Amino acid sequence: MAKKKRAEEHGGHGWFVTFADLMALLLSYFVMLVAFSNQDSDKLKIVAGSMRDAFGVQTQSRFSGIIESDGLPTRARLKNTSHVPPEEASNNPTPDQEDKHKTAGARMKTDREFALASASLRQALQDLPEISELSKHILFEETKQGLNLEIVDQDGRSMFADGSKQPLERTRRLLQKLASPLKATPLRVAIVGHTSAGFMPTRSGYDGFDLSADRANVVRQILEQEGLPASHVFSVAGKADTQPLFPDDPSLAANRRVTITLMREDPPLPPNLKP
Repeated sequence: MAKKKRAEEHGGHGWFVTFADLMALLLSYFVMLVAFSNQDSDKLKIVAGSMRDAFGVQTQSRFSGIIESDGLPTRARLKNTSHVPPEEASNNPTPDQEDKHKTAGARMKTDREFALASASLRQALQDLPEISELSKHILFEETKQGLNLEIVDQDGRSMFADGSKQPLERTRRLLQKLASPLKATPLRVAIVGHTSAGFMPTRSGYDGFDLSADRANVVRQILEQEGLPASHVFSVAGKADTQPLFPDDPSLAANRRVTITLMREDPPLPPNLKP
């Protein structure tokens, strides 16, 4: 009696409900048959290849040109445009993509090293007891080449003895303090000496280029005495008054300076990408 009452509550006999479910399944089956009979074979290949790529069943790197086919990744440039069966495809990167990833990773590493070294240089200056006095002689400027640390003269107060390559004691202490963060980074440094316009040589045959080059070389020597490896020195040069810090007033005392540049160099290219 209970079974009969339950069937009536469903609006009919139990076999009718089962029969309706069967018809619904058959209808869905025939709809799928019709759909697959009119399928686009090219789109099916793309879908199939994408599924293989998504589930990691590719085995080797094979590419078919700039248009994705059989679910294969596209390529940055036209090459190897012949058709490749999907069973020979792979989700592994091509050699050129792998080299680009390595180059990008190396550039990120260089940027991190540059930022760390830059912060260490600034902190080293903050730790100097006479920083308030020396701050007038130190300028930071970040450029495409790297971070420039300018050790400049001020009116009536020089960082080097007048007309001499020898630094004053406060300049020597400053360089000794800077050597620690510079030797802790693998980045190289360039050292350039400058004079202001109107330099009067103290002896014949010795001009602004000689003085500025000698000052840059003395800075290098002090840094190396404090532990900076010689391999970390990119270059040492004297520019005389050819690159004034203040072009509007080339005779200004602040144009007499030594520039220490922490180089922001591009990482080396992979062998197969070198020109």
